[in-house]
Amino acid sequence: MDVEAKIRSTAKDPPTKDIEMKIRGLVMDPSNNTPIVILKDVQGDTVLPIWVGLYEANAIALEIEKASPPRPMTHDLLKNLIHGLNAVVQKIVVTELKNDTFYAMIWMEQDGEIVGLDARPSDALALALRSDCPIYVSEEVLRIAKLAPSVVEANPEDLRRWLEGLNDDDLGRYKM
Repeated sequence: MDVEAKIRSTAKDPPTKDIEMKIRGLVMDPSNNTPIVILKDVQGDTVLPIWVGLYEANAIALEIEKASPPRPMTHDLLKNLIHGLNAVVQKIVVTELKNDTFYAMIWMEQDGEIVGLDARPSDALALALRSDCPIYVSEEVLRIAKLAPSVVEANPEDLRRWLEGLNDDDLGRYKM
């Protein structure tokens, strides 16, 4: 049984289609100076903004820039722990958007067994960068995010135009 089939067989919910995404960059929300991780569909133009905290954005930015702090950061420790337990992070999936909060799962394989861990998307993304594993977003999350104006404080149409208009200079030193 391949890894994807194992993951599907251990999931509690019915399978949904997951869309592979890449971190396109980090930007600051101009309305409230909150960091936003911009995920972009690798096969298309779908963009998903996920607002994160400053510390989480810093953890993501450090790995994007391949900066090496003198001591392991929390996500480095997590990666080292996973490796020390002979496990491999297979993928992370942003699985839900509920009450304006995104949810994610970290899927790992250890000794042929698939293990899923609930995680904040910011932590899952930071670990995915360190583990060099794929990032996915549930098709359902993308659908809901398009319909959920309360996820953002700005007018959703204005935000969409702003995100679509971002260029590499806007993404600054965090572009991918």
